[in-house]
Amino acid sequence: MKTAISIDDGLLQEADETAQQMGLSRSRLFALAVAEFMQRQRREQMLLRLNEVYAEGPEEAETCLLKGIRSKVRGAAKDRW
Repeated sequence: MKTAISIDDGLLQEADETAQQMGLSRSRLFALAVAEFMQRQRREQMLLRLNEVYAEGPEEAETCLLKGIRSKVRGAAKDRW
């Protein structure tokens, strides 16, 4: 899809030079840049959501499960050594 954007002259010149060095069209360079930016935004949003979920720490059931796993791992480690 074609679109028109406004961009600072200096940034446009730098983008043109970079695209030329990379053997890309200006359009392809901008498409790659926007795709990378959007991917970074999705990762940051996911991290924010995960931080919200785990901000309060593990639930009681998770804590009990982790204690059981730790004791089994410690026992297995002692048996091997």
